[in-house]
Amino acid sequence: QVHLVESGGGSVQAGGSLRLSCTASGYTDGRYCMAWFRQAPGKEREGVASIYTQDDSTYLPDSVKGRFTISRDNAKNTMYLQMNSLKPEDTAMYYCAAGGPHAHLSRGESEFPYWGQGTRVTVSS
Repeated sequence: QVHLVESGGGSVQAGGSLRLSCTASGYTDGRYCMAWFRQAPGKEREGVASIYTQDDSTYLPDSVKGRFTISRDNAKNTMYLQMNSLKPEDTAMYYCAAGGPHAHLSRGESEFPYWGQGTRVTVSS
Protein backbone atom coordinates (compact mmCIF):
# COMPACT_ATOMS: atom_id res chain seq x y z
CA GLN A 1 0.00 0.00 0.00
CA VAL A 2 1.24 3.47 -0.91
CA HIS A 3 -0.14 6.64 0.66
CA LEU A 4 0.28 9.88 -1.29
CA VAL A 5 -0.11 13.46 -0.09
CA GLU A 6 0.07 16.47 -2.39
CA SER A 7 0.89 20.06 -1.47
CA GLY A 8 1.85 23.30 -3.13
CA GLY A 9 -1.29 24.27 -4.99
CA GLY A 10 -2.61 27.79 -4.98
CA SER A 11 -3.58 30.77 -7.07
CA VAL A 12 -1.26 32.46 -9.52
CA GLN A 13 -1.52 34.87 -12.42
CA ALA A 14 -0.96 33.74 -15.98
CA GLY A 15 2.73 33.46 -16.74
CA GLY A 16 3.55 32.59 -13.17
CA SER A 17 4.98 29.44 -11.65
CA LEU A 18 4.07 26.90 -9.00
CA ARG A 19 5.77 23.79 -7.66
CA LEU A 20 3.65 20.91 -6.49
CA SER A 21 4.98 18.23 -4.15
CA CYS A 22 3.84 14.67 -3.56
CA THR A 23 5.16 12.77 -0.57
CA ALA A 24 4.80 9.00 -0.48
CA SER A 25 4.62 6.74 2.54
CA GLY A 26 3.91 3.07 3.13
CA TYR A 27 5.59 0.56 0.82
CA THR A 28 7.91 2.87 -1.12
CA ASP A 29 10.80 0.48 -1.78
CA GLY A 30 9.35 -1.01 -4.95
CA ARG A 31 9.58 0.19 -8.49
CA TYR A 32 6.81 2.57 -9.51
CA CYS A 33 5.63 4.88 -12.19
CA MET A 34 4.83 8.09 -10.34
CA ALA A 35 2.57 10.53 -12.11
CA TRP A 36 0.67 13.78 -11.99
CA PHE A 37 -2.85 14.03 -13.34
CA ARG A 38 -5.20 16.97 -13.44
CA GLN A 39 -8.91 17.42 -13.75
CA ALA A 40 -10.58 20.66 -14.69
CA PRO A 41 -14.26 21.25 -13.94
CA GLY A 42 -16.42 19.40 -16.43
CA LYS A 43 -13.47 17.67 -18.05
CA GLU A 44 -11.92 14.23 -17.88
CA ARG A 45 -8.84 13.59 -15.83
CA GLU A 46 -5.67 13.85 -17.91
CA GLY A 47 -2.09 12.86 -17.24
CA VAL A 48 0.47 15.65 -17.35
CA ALA A 49 3.74 14.05 -16.26
CA SER A 50 5.28 10.80 -15.08
CA ILE A 51 8.60 9.56 -13.74
CA TYR A 52 9.84 6.02 -13.23
CA THR A 53 11.57 5.27 -9.94
CA GLN A 54 13.80 2.60 -11.48
CA ASP A 55 15.68 5.02 -13.76
CA ASP A 56 14.13 8.50 -13.33
CA SER A 57 13.02 8.52 -16.95
CA THR A 58 10.20 10.97 -17.56
CA TYR A 59 7.28 11.43 -19.91
CA LEU A 60 5.26 14.57 -20.51
CA PRO A 61 2.60 15.07 -23.16
CA ASP A 62 2.98 17.83 -25.73
CA SER A 63 0.34 19.94 -23.97
CA VAL A 64 2.74 20.71 -21.11
CA LYS A 65 6.15 19.82 -22.50
CA GLY A 66 8.55 22.75 -22.20
CA ARG A 67 6.50 24.32 -19.40
CA PHE A 68 6.24 21.53 -16.81
CA THR A 69 9.07 19.50 -15.30
CA ILE A 70 8.76 16.40 -13.15
CA SER A 71 11.44 15.29 -10.72
CA ARG A 72 11.83 13.39 -7.49
CA ASP A 73 13.96 13.23 -4.38
CA ASN A 74 14.37 9.58 -3.45
CA ALA A 75 15.74 10.36 0.02
CA LYS A 76 12.59 12.34 0.83
CA ASN A 77 10.18 9.99 -0.96
CA THR A 78 8.90 13.12 -2.67
CA MET A 79 8.01 13.90 -6.25
CA TYR A 80 7.72 17.40 -7.68
CA LEU A 81 5.93 19.09 -10.54
CA GLN A 82 7.46 22.41 -11.49
CA MET A 83 4.96 24.38 -13.54
CA ASN A 84 6.14 27.47 -15.41
CA SER A 85 4.46 29.85 -17.84
CA LEU A 86 1.10 28.88 -16.41
CA LYS A 87 -2.02 29.51 -18.43
CA PRO A 88 -5.65 29.85 -17.34
CA GLU A 89 -6.33 26.50 -19.00
CA ASP A 90 -3.95 24.89 -16.50
CA THR A 91 -6.54 25.57 -13.81
CA ALA A 92 -7.52 22.23 -12.32
CA MET A 93 -7.28 19.90 -9.38
CA TYR A 94 -3.91 18.19 -9.57
CA TYR A 95 -3.48 14.66 -8.33
CA CYS A 96 -0.45 12.56 -7.55
CA ALA A 97 -0.67 8.89 -8.52
CA ALA A 98 1.43 5.74 -8.38
CA GLY A 99 1.34 2.72 -10.65
CA GLY A 100 3.42 -0.34 -11.32
CA PRO A 101 6.81 -0.23 -13.09
CA HIS A 102 5.22 -0.85 -16.50
CA ALA A 103 2.41 1.67 -16.20
CA HIS A 104 2.38 4.47 -18.76
CA LEU A 105 0.77 7.86 -18.49
CA SER A 106 -0.60 7.70 -22.01
CA ARG A 107 -2.73 4.66 -21.14
CA GLY A 108 -4.68 6.65 -18.57
CA GLU A 109 -5.63 6.64 -14.93
CA SER A 110 -6.68 2.99 -14.81
CA GLU A 111 -3.01 2.00 -14.63
CA PHE A 112 -2.52 3.91 -11.39
CA PRO A 113 -4.13 2.29 -8.31
CA TYR A 114 -2.80 4.74 -5.73
CA TRP A 115 -3.96 8.36 -5.56
CA GLY A 116 -3.56 11.41 -3.40
CA GLN A 117 -6.40 13.68 -2.37
CA GLY A 118 -5.48 16.42 -4.82
CA THR A 119 -4.33 20.02 -4.64
CA ARG A 120 -6.04 22.88 -6.43
CA VAL A 121 -4.29 25.14 -8.92
CA THR A 122 -5.99 28.30 -10.14
CA VAL A 123 -4.45 30.45 -12.86
CA SER A 124 -6.05 33.81 -13.48
CA SER A 125 -5.72 35.86 -16.65
